[in-house]
Formats: sequence, structure tokens, C-alpha cells
Amino acid sequence: MTAYDYRTPVFCTIVPPHLLDRLSQSADPAVAEAARRTLVTDENNRAARRLTTVTGVRPAPRDLPAASGEPRRTVYDAENRTRLPGKKVRGEGDEPTRDATVNRAYAGLGATFELFLSAYGRNSIDGAGLPLDATVHYDREYGNAFWNGEQMVFGDGDGKIFKDFTLPVDVIGHELAHGVTQYTANLAYFSQPGALNESMSDVFGSLVKQYALGQTADEADWLIGAGLLADEVQGVALRSMKAPGTAYDDDVLGKDPQPAKMEDYVDTAADNGGVHINSGIPNHAFYLVATALGGHAWERAGRIWYDVLTGGKLKETADFAAFARLTVAAARERFGDGGDEAEAVLKAWSTVGVPTRG
Repeated sequence: MTAYDYRTPVFCTIVPPHLLDRLSQSADPAVAEAARRTLVTDENNRAARRLTTVTGVRPAPRDLPAASGEPRRTVYDAENRTRLPGKKVRGEGDEPTRDATVNRAYAGLGATFELFLSAYGRNSIDGAGLPLDATVHYDREYGNAFWNGEQMVFGDGDGKIFKDFTLPVDVIGHELAHGVTQYTANLAYFSQPGALNESMSDVFGSLVKQYALGQTADEADWLIGAGLLADEVQGVALRSMKAPGTAYDDDVLGKDPQPAKMEDYVDTAADNGGVHINSGIPNHAFYLVATALGGHAWERAGRIWYDVLTGGKLKETADFAAFARLTVAAARERFGDGGDEAEAVLKAWSTVGVPTRG
């Protein structure tokens, strides 16, 4: 089987540009230099992705495994360079290596594959058994992880602000979920649709972690990137779905700018219209639905969000209100008009200030 249906990809990072901009102005020369190098690398990758999109160039079709529900993972080592994919260091079924970063990447790819297969019957991120590739040890002191439309890439961090980007499994799930969005609704990467794109990745990244740990919605921490920040940083994660705006408050990083409600929506030209900032609003709505319903969040709240993402009705340029209306309709269609699910969805969007009628 060969895949030719390749949706327009975007270059998506877990650490937003506004955070790296802040770090690039640090009084600590080592922190500032690592952030500047990361910004330059990210911009070069973005430019390369835009050129690929404009010219219509697509990667060569890859032979896929039979739709057996088994992952096909390959982990590469960039050896602190930027050429992708790098040296192959572990393939599907291979024994663990001596490199913990390689093994974490391999396990995280598997955990993401397992959530989508077991919870939603989806065979890999494209639904047709797409092989999952990841590169570790990318560049030197690279402070990010990204999905480039074809594969996952992880930096080692600078050790002063960011640790190894394979440490939080939700970071791996987040970036691979960008691939799911790419192959389904293909949400445009700007303003509100871009914030929805980022939120979808936070939602399913969090669900990957919860599924791997067997956690209920009440047991989950609802943090994105917990364990990624160095010990000296005053913060717990990159983002909080439970309480947007509280993930960090640090002299070097600054204060988490995410809003939880539409009244605090941030109008900005930076970061493609604030896609990593305003994603806090739909993130919080999902948290409210999941905790109101209780149990395992991937079973009902996650099912509703997945139905909307893959249902064919979500437009590439959808805003928060359009997405909210679709979640209400999806909850009613799957669980019944008068069920707890539809009520929880309606209440959540009302709480964050997003209308569901229009």
C-alpha cells in the first residue's frame, strides 16, 4: 500500500517563538545564545516548509505496512547536527539501546500510536498505518521539538532552561497530533484556527500521557511539558489546561501569557496570531468537559473532540465558535441530546466565553 494523499503540512514547535524571543534577551549569555540559535534554526525550517508548500513539492510516497494495527517506528540520531533524518539507531522491534533519549522517543511514538488505535480505532496518524519516524539529539543545545509535516524531531535542550525534549511523553503526543490534524481537518496555522490546531495537540498530547498512566480526568495534572523545565526555573510546565496562565512565572522565562477566557483573548501579530497563547481558551474548555464527566477523559470528552476533528465538517479556517458548535452537535449525536455529555460541553464553552449558537 502506498500513501499519496498528503495534506498541506506546517512546521509546528512545542516551544513558541515568543518564549524563545524572551530567552534570547536573557542576561545569561549561554541562555541567550542557545535561544538565538534555536530561533534561527526554527525560522530556517519554517522557510523550508513554506517553500515546499508554495512549490508543490511533496516527499516521495512511502511504502506502508499492512493495516494490521501495529506501529512501525524508526528512531534516528542527528548527532547534534541538523540534517534529517540522521543515523538510524532503533527500528521497530529492536532491543532498547544504551541511549535513554532514543528509548524514550521510541516509547513515546508507541504510546501515541496506542492511544489513537485503542481509543479511536485510528491506525497511525494518517489512519492508514503511516510509519512513525523521530530524530533525537537535533542540533546543539536546541531548545525545541517539532513536527515538520513528515516526522518528529527532538532537541536536547540547553540544560539551563530546558531539559531533554523526550522527557515528557505529552510533548511527543502533542507533536504527532499535529500530524493527525494535518491528515484530517488540516486547520490553518494562524489566529483562531491556528490556536485550535495547537489546542488539539495539547488535548491529545495530554490524553496520550493519561492513557499511558491509566489516569482518570481527576488524577491527571493537565500540564503540557511537565518535567521539561530545568530545576532552577520557576514553573511546572509549558502550559496548563487546568489553569491557563499559571504554568510558569520566572525572571528569565517571564509569566505564562495564556488566557482561559475569551474576555482575555490576546490580539497579537506574533506567533502566527498567538496560536500558542490563545490555545489556552479551548484547552480550558476541554479540561472543564473532561472533569465534569469524570472517568477516563479519552472515552467521552476525547471522543467528542476526535469526532469533530475527523468528521469532515470542521473547516480549515474555523474559529472557536464554529468549533464549539460542532462539539455540541457531536456530543448530541454520539451520546444523546439530553445526556450529561452535551450539557458538559455547553457549560464549558459558556464558562470560557465562547458562544455555541450562531
